[in-house]
Amino acid sequence: MNAPLRAADTKADPAGAGSVLSVSQLAKSFDGRAVLTGLDFTVKAGVATALIGANGSGKSTLMKCLIRLIEPSAGRVQMLGQDVLSLSPRGLRAFRAQVGVVWQKHNLVPRLSALSNVVHGVQARMSGPRAWFQSIAPDAVRAEALHSLDRVGLADRALQRVDSLSGGQQQRVAIARMLMQRPRIILADEPDASLDPQSGEEVMRLLSGLARQDGLTLIVISHRMEHTLEFSDHILGLQQGKIVMDRPTQGTDAALLRRFFEHQE
Repeated sequence: MNAPLRAADTKADPAGAGSVLSVSQLAKSFDGRAVLTGLDFTVKAGVATALIGANGSGKSTLMKCLIRLIEPSAGRVQMLGQDVLSLSPRGLRAFRAQVGVVWQKHNLVPRLSALSNVVHGVQARMSGPRAWFQSIAPDAVRAEALHSLDRVGLADRALQRVDSLSGGQQQRVAIARMLMQRPRIILADEPDASLDPQSGEEVMRLLSGLARQDGLTLIVISHRMEHTLEFSDHILGLQQGKIVMDRPTQGTDAALLRRFFEHQE
């Protein structure tokens, strides 16, 4: 019988050699309650990493801490060559423009067309009304937005209001908007959570494929074991705010992942 997973099972690279993300002693507490406790891990450039763990293990908190949507209580985050926790407000805005984020909720403007929503992604590089409506966007921006929609298979729905699209299609629009940022790394917080199984798998396959095509690093929170095994190169497992699994996906199977979740408390 296999022994329970322990923190000693991890194989992190604390030096962060060749990494696009290096986290050291990251901690976060809310009202005196520790949610993240001394996390150390690295993510290498171009690698798709699945972040797994039971509800309440700290996955979403960790992802938000990485880009300071939540301020960590302690520790260090080095991402894209920058010390994230020391960035000024202006520097933080510039840094976030390089990080594409896909949330569970699509955060689209329902009354606007798919194309206008995708154009919004250019706000990482420009501002003003021409970054809001496709009809007055610069030709180059509009063409790039159309190309982004084509990459997610929705070029034919460009002028359709997003509130008339299915949930899976709306998530594809959100991914196309993210591509407009020209990100260097993608963070995805359960992008398939609100979708039916078929649509969820299609979105995960699309996101994984786009990241590989563009050579981007992908960190995705996943609750589905089959998605973890199929769409990641590496797995980080959180338990009670600590990293207890840090291993390549190759050589990992569903039985090991089930055992990981069985030992969540």
